Parts: sequence; structure tokens; C-alpha cells
Amino acid sequence: MSNTPMAASPLTRAVLEIDEYASGLGWDQPARLFALVDTARLQVQEPGLAAQLGLGDEQESSGLTPIEQDELPTGKALDEFLGTIAWPDAVVGCALTVERLMLPPSAEAQVPQGLSGSKLTKWVADHPDRQEVRMTVAVLRDGGRESALRLREKDTPTEVLTGPDLVPGLAEALSATFAD
Repeated sequence: MSNTPMAASPLTRAVLEIDEYASGLGWDQPARLFALVDTARLQVQEPGLAAQLGLGDEQESSGLTPIEQDELPTGKALDEFLGTIAWPDAVVGCALTVERLMLPPSAEAQVPQGLSGSKLTKWVADHPDRQEVRMTVAVLRDGGRESALRLREKDTPTEVLTGPDLVPGLAEALSATFAD
């Protein structure tokens, strides 16, 4: 059973549901992509799939249902992969969960000039103030956005930060998957 607050918006609930799912898989996982579909529409148009997903209750008929997509290809940059996606009309949004290393803002002044690519990645990985974070970002066709961030060192459901603008670059990349 989900710990997602019922008062939250449908998009926030979907992001927290995906974050909870990813948390249950543990850390050091690959990125995961999800289609977001309107639950009521799914129940009407695909009753077999809705039943398979456990969506038979009337109280679950509003909101968004995340449907995990095939594993992302290895060896291809995430932004390049996202540029190849086209969603069918039934998909009202999408979400991605991905783990990254991040540094506090205070570390920005310490970044050596001229580092890029693998050298910058190694520098961040070796930095003593680095934090492992799982980011779950979702966007809707209509422009809605939501994100959830979970630090590995504070890996509890009560320590998940949410907000629409926490990972703006990733939200933009996901929104671009709906561009005509």
C-alpha cells in the first residue's frame, strides 16, 4: 500500500508512487522511464490491463497511473535517448527516475576549470561532500511538472523533497518528448 498523501495533486501522487517503487528496488539501479496515463480512461479503454495493474476500485479511478517502459538502452546518453521518444495520444505525461551524484552549492567554487565529461564525473565522484540522490521527475502534456528527490543518506519516505522546479533541465528534456 502506498504512503502517498491523498491530498496531493494527481501528478504529485504519481511521482511519489514512482519514488516509492524505485526505493523498494534499492540503490544503484538504472534509470527507469514511465508513461503516465489517465486512470479512468485506462479502466474504460483497457479493462484487462487495468485489472492486471490492480485498478478495479472506484476510489482509484481518478488520477494518473504510471506504466514502466522497457529498460533504457545502455551506452546511449540519456538526453540523446529522450530525443528519440514519441508518445501515443493515450499517454498524458511521462516520468523518469534516475540516480546521480550531486554536490552542495558551496562546492561549485571548487570545480577545477576546464574539466568536462568523464574527468568532471570522476572529480564529483571523488569529492568528499558528494551526495547520492534519486530524482524522479514527471511532466504532463499540458505543461504540469513535479519532482521528488531522495538522498541516499536520508532514505526514508518522510525525507523526500517534492516540488515542480527541483530538476528543471530534466523536466525540460521530458517535456520535449511531447513536442510535435
